[in-house]
Amino acid sequence: MALFSKKEETVTTALPEKLPRHIGFIMDGNGRWAKKRGMPRSFGHIEGGKTFKRIKNYCQEIGIECVSFYVFSTENWSRPQVEIAGIMQVMRTYLDDVQKELDNGVRFIFLGDLSPYPEDLRTRMRKLEVDTEKNDDLIVFMAVNYGGRAELTRAAQQLAADVKEGKLQPEEITEQMISDHLYTKGYPDVDLVIRPSGEQRLSNFLIWQCAYAEYYFTDILWPDFTPEELNKALIDFAGRGRRFGGV
Repeated sequence: MALFSKKEETVTTALPEKLPRHIGFIMDGNGRWAKKRGMPRSFGHIEGGKTFKRIKNYCQEIGIECVSFYVFSTENWSRPQVEIAGIMQVMRTYLDDVQKELDNGVRFIFLGDLSPYPEDLRTRMRKLEVDTEKNDDLIVFMAVNYGGRAELTRAAQQLAADVKEGKLQPEEITEQMISDHLYTKGYPDVDLVIRPSGEQRLSNFLIWQCAYAEYYFTDILWPDFTPEELNKALIDFAGRGRRFGGV
């Protein structure tokens, strides 16, 4: 495995003054990265996990407020069982490691339905949320068994229950109410979505929160995504005109 270990890269591209408050990362290309090297797909997820940690740390270093990582979608359960097992093990390893760094100011919040996960993983995730709930230097959203449509369906069901109980009239429902029933309640919407691997779609990721996000696509596979590449995306973001429907 050391054969593919990457040295820490020196970041030479200067950061722009204008930075997004919330960045969403669709961590794509782990399996293809491993296949190109004649390795099983699970090895790509191990390397992708290292990239996740490196990018998370860099975002905290440069002062980003929130980051969201698409870890596992509601559709990913259709993948081969051996690959799913590998992803679960990567998650266990990372959750165990991060328990040693609880005082670094990072808060973890898990988005999605955790019920299908093995009990030991659910316990680890819930414990990490509780142990870091007072941290506010960087908010890390981990989208696990997550789907944007499922999240909106959940919000609609909760609001419908309030209507049924007479607490709310249908015409009183506002966009803010919907936002307040999402997993990301109280936090800013996504400003910048970054998707490596050459794919150019959102894939059901935070579809409400990304309504006015800027998209940045690159052919680089996620295990090869570096802080230097992130800086390039941030420079591109800083040069865009965000009018939010205005002139």
